[in-house]
Amino acid sequence: MIDKFISDDARGQVGIGTLIIFIALVLVAAVAAGVLINTGGQLESRASDTGDDAQAQVSNQVDVVSATGVNNDSDNSMEYLKVVVKKSSGSDDIDLEDMTIEYQSGSAAANLEYQSGSTGNQEFNTTQVAGSASPTVLNETSERVEIGIDVAGVEGTDLQEGSSVELTFIEQSGATTIYGVNVPDVIQGQYFPV
Repeated sequence: MIDKFISDDARGQVGIGTLIIFIALVLVAAVAAGVLINTGGQLESRASDTGDDAQAQVSNQVDVVSATGVNNDSDNSMEYLKVVVKKSSGSDDIDLEDMTIEYQSGSAAANLEYQSGSTGNQEFNTTQVAGSASPTVLNETSERVEIGIDVAGVEGTDLQEGSSVELTFIEQSGATTIYGVNVPDVIQGQYFPV
């Protein structure tokens, strides 16, 4: 019975205005999808970069193997500090030229930067102990580099018996390693462990 009311002449017609609105909606949806995809890609890239930076700040550290104080005078004090470091496990290559050492004692504070050759009161130098020919880049965990710090230059005088120093090694990615040095109460000879 329903077929009686539907004739072949009763067809829906779409006007040109409806067609333009439909095309406009499709274009708007396509542009919105493009913006969402682009924004999603940028967010993914930023999240990846942030993750890489955070991982570098945690894993790119130096490990202190040993520290030795040097006294070239006859008094019981330390005028020069030698710290042997290596790359910690899981670290990327560590460029010691880009590293900063924060020196903090009871009487002095300084930010030490790399200087080739002799050191001044705001600088440190490096000497290869074991490994490759480069004394400024740690590529392997088996490599050892000795960092020299002129304590007398930083302090303005030698560091006396019983004194302590805190060294904070800050790698180029922001990773930090803190190491404490204590000058022994009884110093014998020119070289002594600290």
